[in-house]
Amino acid sequence: MSDSPDSSSSQLNLADIDAIDDKEFDIPQVDTPPTLESILNEPEDEDESFVLEDTCLLTAENIDAHSCETTSLASSDSGDRSHHRRRRRALDSSTPIHGSVLRHNILKGISAQMLSAADKVDAGLPTAITVSNVIAVGTSHGLALVYDMTQALRLCLGSVAAGVEYGAVSALSINYDCTRLLCGFAKGQITMWDLANGKLLRTISDAHPPGSAILHVKFTDDPTLAVCNDSGGSVFELTFRRVMGLRSCNSRCLFSGSKGEVCCVEPLHASPELKDHPITQHALLAMASLTKILVIGLKPSLKVWMTFPYGKSDPACVPQLAWQFVLVQKVSNPMLAFCRGEAVSFLLVKKDELGTIHVIKQRQLHLNCDLISLTWINSRTLVLLDSGERLHVVDRPSQVELENLDLSEVQLVYNSSHFKSLATGGNVSQALALVGERACYQSVCCYGTQVFYLGTKSVHMMTLRNWRERVDFLLQQEKFVEALSLAWSFHEGTAKAVVGLFGDSSKKKSVVADKMVEILLQYAERSLKRCPEQGKIQVMEQHFQDMVPVMVEYCLLLQRTDLLFGQIYSRLAENSVARGVFLETLEPYILSERIGCLTAPIMRDLLSHFQENGMMESVENCLVHMDITSLDIQQVVQTCWENQLYDAMIYVFNSGMNDYISPMEKLFQMIGQPLQEGKALTDEQVTMGNKLLVYISCCLAGRAYPLGDIPEDLIPLVKNQVFEFLVRLHSAEAPEEEEVYPYIHTLLHFDTREFLNVLALTFEDFKNDKQALEYQQRIVDILLKVMVENSDFTPSQVGCLFTFLARQLAKPDNTLFVNRKLFDQVLEFLCSPDDDSRHTERQQVLLELLQVGGVVQFNEQRLLSLAEKAEFYQICEFMYEKKHLYDKIIFCYLKDPMRKEEIFNYIHNILSIPGYSTEERELVWNVVLAHIQELVAIDPLKAADLVSLHFAEEVTAIIGRLEGDYLVFQFLMYLLEPRDRPHSQPFLQLSPEIYEHHIKLLCRFSPQKVTSFLKTSEDYRLEEAIQISREHNLHEATAYLLERKGDIQGAFQVLLQTLEHKLAAVLQDEEGYLQADCLLQLVEQSLEDLTSLCDRSSRILDQQQREALWFLLLEAMMSPQKCLRGPSSHHASVALKELTMKVVHSMASFIAMPSIIQRILQDPVYGKGRLAEIQGLILGMLETFNYERTLLERTTSLLNQDLHWSLSQLRTVVSRGLHPRQDHCNICLQQYRRQHGAKDEVIVFSCGHLYHYQCLQSKACTLAQQQLAWSCYKCSSSQGGRGGNCGPGCNQEYPQTHNTSLAEMKIMSVTCLPAEDLHGKVNPDTTLNAQQSHSWAQLRCSYRGPSRLALLTELSRSCGAERSNLTAASVFHSESFQLQLCPPPLVED
Repeated sequence: MSDSPDSSSSQLNLADIDAIDDKEFDIPQVDTPPTLESILNEPEDEDESFVLEDTCLLTAENIDAHSCETTSLASSDSGDRSHHRRRRRALDSSTPIHGSVLRHNILKGISAQMLSAADKVDAGLPTAITVSNVIAVGTSHGLALVYDMTQALRLCLGSVAAGVEYGAVSALSINYDCTRLLCGFAKGQITMWDLANGKLLRTISDAHPPGSAILHVKFTDDPTLAVCNDSGGSVFELTFRRVMGLRSCNSRCLFSGSKGEVCCVEPLHASPELKDHPITQHALLAMASLTKILVIGLKPSLKVWMTFPYGKSDPACVPQLAWQFVLVQKVSNPMLAFCRGEAVSFLLVKKDELGTIHVIKQRQLHLNCDLISLTWINSRTLVLLDSGERLHVVDRPSQVELENLDLSEVQLVYNSSHFKSLATGGNVSQALALVGERACYQSVCCYGTQVFYLGTKSVHMMTLRNWRERVDFLLQQEKFVEALSLAWSFHEGTAKAVVGLFGDSSKKKSVVADKMVEILLQYAERSLKRCPEQGKIQVMEQHFQDMVPVMVEYCLLLQRTDLLFGQIYSRLAENSVARGVFLETLEPYILSERIGCLTAPIMRDLLSHFQENGMMESVENCLVHMDITSLDIQQVVQTCWENQLYDAMIYVFNSGMNDYISPMEKLFQMIGQPLQEGKALTDEQVTMGNKLLVYISCCLAGRAYPLGDIPEDLIPLVKNQVFEFLVRLHSAEAPEEEEVYPYIHTLLHFDTREFLNVLALTFEDFKNDKQALEYQQRIVDILLKVMVENSDFTPSQVGCLFTFLARQLAKPDNTLFVNRKLFDQVLEFLCSPDDDSRHTERQQVLLELLQVGGVVQFNEQRLLSLAEKAEFYQICEFMYEKKHLYDKIIFCYLKDPMRKEEIFNYIHNILSIPGYSTEERELVWNVVLAHIQELVAIDPLKAADLVSLHFAEEVTAIIGRLEGDYLVFQFLMYLLEPRDRPHSQPFLQLSPEIYEHHIKLLCRFSPQKVTSFLKTSEDYRLEEAIQISREHNLHEATAYLLERKGDIQGAFQVLLQTLEHKLAAVLQDEEGYLQADCLLQLVEQSLEDLTSLCDRSSRILDQQQREALWFLLLEAMMSPQKCLRGPSSHHASVALKELTMKVVHSMASFIAMPSIIQRILQDPVYGKGRLAEIQGLILGMLETFNYERTLLERTTSLLNQDLHWSLSQLRTVVSRGLHPRQDHCNICLQQYRRQHGAKDEVIVFSCGHLYHYQCLQSKACTLAQQQLAWSCYKCSSSQGGRGGNCGPGCNQEYPQTHNTSLAEMKIMSVTCLPAEDLHGKVNPDTTLNAQQSHSWAQLRCSYRGPSRLALLTELSRSCGAERSNLTAASVFHSESFQLQLCPPPLVED
């Protein structure tokens, strides 16, 4: 908030306000403000997401000459670092330094007089403070002490006696011109004082309900208007009037505490410069209740502008409000900051050109602490006080915390007693009392750029430091690095909360730069003075390594190399360690080209220092980035030669002397001799060779080495010099045994491919240059002479050369000439059948040569013949592909051991991808069919996929072509068995004989998979499959087939025999528990198969047949137990009894329990035992009985409820009266009473349409046989019916019509019946006619699903089928089917 018009400290300096980007305010606007009642009744919502925006900067001078400044309690770098870690925005090491932003002053004069008044005149303790051109402090004994800006006591308002009557001062407010003071008291009274003479002007006792304390009293910008807030949560408007010398005050309730308690109010104040702002005329008032924020306008009439809920927050958190004007697009608009808890929200209020008010939500500010005070210190900076009495200074646009101070020593005054209304009996709500525990509204006051805090014994003032103070404060603490960082942020305009920098940008930078130079010189002096005089050299180096880079960095940022290489270096050079660190620090700046030129003394010292310390690589890196004009060329060249700094040497020769050949000669000397002698190159020599290739490439491309470009006027000269050098017949001072063209010979031996790539890139530029084309032909001739006439090159090297030539010859603008015989020689060399070494390498070289266009250089027939002899199948494929002989390519794949697996993809592509002729595909098809044996042997899986896609009709023939039963088995296994296939394949329609043949092979090679195959396939014949499985003694498969055939008894006997054999093996086992456990597992597996068979079969067999199966199984399990006697058989006996009990439990679902128990008791094993052995069986029977009884009762109850609900709904619908829309017939359009017939009948439908009986009958909208089932003629016509042509079939569509009637009414009259008696005489049918049946159908549709009876019927049908699959017509397949686990609610009449 911004007031105080008379003080220069509060004036708004609009010239210093930075404009805000309009894009940051692109948020939906609130065009229609809600009403007050809608706000009070609306539910609370969660916080909405905010959009980032920026604000302006309000600068002001600091005041208070008599205040005593104290040191800051904390700063951003000395505060609670854990708090920074808790911030939601992570701060990295590059986070800017903010220094001490606030200056903390204690108003000692006011503090001393305040304590003196408490002692001498019993003024009491301070309770409230407000500041304008004066400072007013309220006390607990009802006094108001007024001080001027010199901290001298000016007025003492009130008396101790009045304080006894009114209680403590609970709120204070001064108007904008500092002439009136409002005092609110704990017992509810309000007084107004004249600050000019200390006269009491008004005592207001009836402004609000009695028995509540004044929490807030605030002047608005209108001196006759104020607002107050009491402990009942109500807000009142106070209007001051003076008529005929009589002063009066009118009160109006703005907000009642019964609808939500308000605990904070804040009117919008504008400075004199903004008095004409279009929004100030509305006298905005912000109110904070316990649940939401309200912004209302008091003028010209009361109006609610907006509301905003807090969202979820701690009930003990204190709501806060604060207004501030900000600049948006050079227009100042008010912004409201509010919070309750840890999130601060912002609302921007603006008025558009049409006069519409918009309230725009901004991005929230989050802190990990609960706030109890919120204050603007300028339009960009917030001062926040948390519940731990720590002060947070936050830059609102960036949401960066600038400083964190501890205010616990202030001993802040809290207003808890007033919020609890202790002076009037404590009649407040618990919620308001809870908030009041941490309320300090009257202890914090903002005036201009100053924030005042009222302590129990002192008054404190916080002001923003100007930029020099912030820098000097860090310098006083000897934090030079932080001071430089902060000063640089001022220089660049990135600092926050800046005060005291004026003028344009260049002037500001100049002022700050001068200050930084001063700091840098001080820092250099301090680095020398604080250097350890004794100790290890490493300690001294570390000392300067921490300080010197800072000086270099900021000198370069300020572009003051004169300062860096002058005063600073001359001062540091006095210390040898500092001098060395300084010179080493320059290296990264030179490499990044931030330093391009050094003075001669520093360059000389740099080379000497690096050379002395063996840092020659660093010297080389620095030299190639330096300006050559600043170097001593003679010194540098000598250093490079002595230390083999070839990059630097090349750079100096090229840039300094325009010599591009001397460095090349030196590099050739490094690698030429070892290559001529056939020695392996060292790593250093390989590096030199690569460097030479890059250097040659750069020279021929017009690029400087290692970076930059050759001057354009020198590029042709450099290219010519390099070419002349490369094609020299002999080198300088060449020995007699030197080969011709030594430089080209050396490069070809070093790296043939890369050298030819360099030449290829160079040839790209030889378009219209005649001399360059001559060089190109000359180099090609030399290359051929060198490589063809020498046998010491490998096939790869020779292939690289001819591949290079083929590429050049294939270009459309080619001017090269190469003798074709040379290509024939190369072909003979690569396809030599007498040399089997490097077979793959030779083939790849020749293939690459052909692919780049070299095929035109050869006789194709001869090439193909040589390739076949050399077994170059990829070459053959290339040639066949060119001639479209795709069938022969298959032979290439079959013969090539490296690529056999790829043949399947190739065949599939030929037969499926468009682009091949029918004849070509037919040839491939025949070749594949002829070699199917080889394809299946290569990969049966891929062969099966290929056959299923392209040879489905030839499966029988293919099987006949395959040799070996196992190969056929593999092929059929992948062909017939279901699996995921790589391509979408059609359904194979094969003969049953193929499936039966596969079953035979499965029985031989993989008997364990027979049953699974039989279950997944249905294309075999049952009798033949049963015969095959019996021949191979596969009992499980035989049983499955018999069951599928319908021979349940036969399947049961097969599985029973298997079980008996396994039980016999258990009886004969004498090898111990290990073997017995294995046998028992086999028995259990066979028993599960039998039990599953009996369970499936029992659903379709009668009772006698069920008993025959189950009792045979039970007998088979109980019989072996008679033979198990003795201790050695105890384990097997227990296991068999457990298995027997499983059988009993399974058969209990189909066989009566008495029959089961009788059969068990007749067995000697169980009959002679105790009851405990069958106790589990009996208990299981009882449990099953209880479950089934409960299920039956629940089902019956649900069905009864369904029936009752449906009948009740039907009764309600059919007895409901119908109201017609019109009083005339919708067919003849005549009123019903105008018809004078023998019998006047009217039919009304539920859709509201009315018809004469005769008219509707004439349109044939009823069924024959005199059944009263009508359909609405108009609705049927509009829904696609045929209207008057509706015949008897109309009734079939009728139940689906939405607007047809649910009940019918016959209106019988002999005379004309008045309209108002239409609903009188009703004769409903007493029976459930067709129309009522239709109503019942519509009820079922409205129920949205089938009845439970239909579901149970469907389930019972599905249980009786052989397979449990539901039919397509099942209710469970309906799209509208929904399973409802509880009945629908009963509908009462």
